[in-house]
Amino acid sequence: MIGVADASVRSGLPHTLAADALTHVELTWIEKKIEFWIRFGREAAEQILNRRRRVVSFAPNSVFAFVRWTSNDYGTALSRLDIVRAVNAGEHCQTLPFVRPGGDILLRADGWPKVERVLQLIDAIEARGIDAIEVSPDHWRHVHNRLTVGEAPRAYDVQQHRAFILRREIGA
Repeated sequence: MIGVADASVRSGLPHTLAADALTHVELTWIEKKIEFWIRFGREAAEQILNRRRRVVSFAPNSVFAFVRWTSNDYGTALSRLDIVRAVNAGEHCQTLPFVRPGGDILLRADGWPKVERVLQLIDAIEARGIDAIEVSPDHWRHVHNRLTVGEAPRAYDVQQHRAFILRREIGA
């Protein structure tokens, strides 16, 4: 068995970001068949498995958007977008395919119309000059809840973002 210290030496990551502490996401890209990608997120590490597959890793408490799309002979078989907070080692989490060990799912959109709507909301947030990884987790939960009941979510504006950043800085 390889210890955490051995994993950090092999991966080249500092001890605090050893492979055991990271959340790993397996990405596959087979044009027009299986397309898994990260829409936003700050990757801590990347491992290329082959031309079509790689594993990206995220540090604890970082937020990322994982998009999965697959098709078959009849058209789109799966469209899904998850916005996930990477968990700390040993923290309880929700399981998610292709994500090890799992994460805190802030938003889940199933079906292309909802996935497309979330992608548009992400674009709108970034158009305001706000980095999507810095958005309040509560906003992503709000968007999830509103889309689930078929309602339009409220826009995330600069004032709301500033308030979230200030709350985070004081530790509230």
